[in-house]
Amino acid sequence: MRWFYLVSGIVCVALGAIGAVLPLMPTVPFLLLAAFCFARSNPEWEQRILADPRWGPQIREWRERRAISRKAKIASVAAMSAGVVFTGLTLGQPWVWISVAVLVIIGGWIVTRNE
Repeated sequence: MRWFYLVSGIVCVALGAIGAVLPLMPTVPFLLLAAFCFARSNPEWEQRILADPRWGPQIREWRERRAISRKAKIASVAAMSAGVVFTGLTLGQPWVWISVAVLVIIGGWIVTRNE
């Protein structure tokens, strides 16, 4: 089981890295999942994620208070909105409606979390 968690954590870090540059792909949820997996397979790597100056504070806030900072909320909703515009300009309908659904459902959930 330890290998499963280790491989899953590595995959989640890779997906989080991709999400750092793609507007519709999240970063922090994948890093949260990676930290969870590494806690069960390689606690040293979990600590490295938690100690990261950019992503660590967000992960710790979520673990401790289930909170998302206002800055992170604005950034995530803005990135998803940019994704909607990009999808609308490049793919058009009906594909833009998928992006709109992601923005409404996930964006709405993000906005309603604690700060």
